[in-house]
Amino acid sequence: MGYRGKVEYAEQRKIRERNTRLYRLAHWPIWIWVFFLAPGPLTFSLFAHGFGWTNSIWLAAVLIGTGIAGLRAQLPGVEPRPYILRFDEDKPNPLYRKVCYTFAWNAVLNFALLNLTGLVIASFTGVWAMKQIYQYGYLPLFVVILTLGAAGRLPRVGPSTRDEGTERRYFYGSVWAVTTGQTLLLVLWKALPHELAQSRTGNLIKLMAFAAVLLIMGTAAVRGALPRTRPIVPGEVMVD
Repeated sequence: MGYRGKVEYAEQRKIRERNTRLYRLAHWPIWIWVFFLAPGPLTFSLFAHGFGWTNSIWLAAVLIGTGIAGLRAQLPGVEPRPYILRFDEDKPNPLYRKVCYTFAWNAVLNFALLNLTGLVIASFTGVWAMKQIYQYGYLPLFVVILTLGAAGRLPRVGPSTRDEGTERRYFYGSVWAVTTGQTLLLVLWKALPHELAQSRTGNLIKLMAFAAVLLIMGTAAVRGALPRTRPIVPGEVMVD
């Protein structure tokens, strides 16, 4: 079945020869967040117990590392000028893009899958096992995702940027769905009365809400109804 959603035409997009300083600076916090989330159990401890000294040390390391990479134009969106000019051009995908987007996929997929697993278990058993899930489940998933990235089997991580016009929509669609779902979970976690939040009914409410948001946002992304989720019809010089 052919794609029936909205598309973008390359010739209608404004060509940007250089990235402004504000544009480059605005992309830096994105990669700070991506790499700050990389040690999953440490991130779980942050949300469970608050900001500790280990989080501070790791954040400082991430700030220094991403800051150096940004100054050297080795972060997507932080380059002085866009790397991709033709979405259908068979152009080598730089190593820094492969690394950054691999870790970004980990931030998108790993936490969503583990939280979904924890919600399912809690809904049917009444027992919360999130600490154990992150302790024993995060690393194997992390290794799988990094292995797929190293093999070029994830969108935007392949050896070529030829399919960027299509692959970008998979990435941004996933980001829209997971970010919205995780935010809703956080709101429900804080807003629901403590007794209800800890009950099977409360767990089921959170599970259904999380799954519904993933489905709704995923469907919207598939149809190209969300920003950066429309396939770009190639043929003209373009900028991502």
